[in-house]
Amino acid sequence: MKAPKDQHFLIDFDAVNRIADTVPVAGRNVLEIGPGGGVLTEALLARGANVRAVELDGTLLPNLEERFCEELKSGQLTITRGDASKVELPPFDLVVANLPYSISSKITFRLLDIGFESAVLMYQLEFAKRMAAAFGDKEYGRLSVMAQTYSDVEFVMELPPNAFNPQPEVWSAVVKITPHEPPVPIKNKKVFEDVVRELFSHRRKTVRNCLKSLGKKYNIDNLMTNISEEILNLRPEMLSVEKFIEMSNLIE
Repeated sequence: MKAPKDQHFLIDFDAVNRIADTVPVAGRNVLEIGPGGGVLTEALLARGANVRAVELDGTLLPNLEERFCEELKSGQLTITRGDASKVELPPFDLVVANLPYSISSKITFRLLDIGFESAVLMYQLEFAKRMAAAFGDKEYGRLSVMAQTYSDVEFVMELPPNAFNPQPEVWSAVVKITPHEPPVPIKNKKVFEDVVRELFSHRRKTVRNCLKSLGKKYNIDNLMTNISEEILNLRPEMLSVEKFIEMSNLIE
């Protein structure tokens, strides 16, 4: 089966079963983005999940409809055609999906905005590492801060290219995402996002020099006078999520 765009179909059945068993799905509404050939769909249905699939590629729908005709009739499976980063999503409790790598970030943050109990998602390995990186690590950056502000990110497993057909050029990783409230209340999400974006746009500079560029958009006098010299002389990758939130709250 030909994969559309950047979609790679998982053919490692041990991995499929491990993904399907990561969180209990029986009786739950499970959003699956990009069911493709239906391998993971079948595993979720076998475990009693009510699968709410969203598939962009219309050429894959006839196969899915034929393969799961009984589940479609009973309502255990529904299929919505469209781009999961844009289309109205059906109600769901959990998410289990092999995401298209090119829109991983967009879909992930859309899901976090909507809200869910838990998600088991496949990413490019380097993307997953950045999501889970702790401050001080070389992979720690904007994605790390934004993901960890709103969720816990836990590695489940890594997968080589030969676990897929066609084979991607990179390794992949499955992570479990559990949403939570920010560790410190955020006064203004837009200001917070601007602070994180601006600091990591100049990650080789000190916090002091990075913040100066925000002066064009915000009055940062209060911020500069209420941050310690120790913090101002650090580079952005040395700041915890809490520190980023505290800085944005001072601006607000």
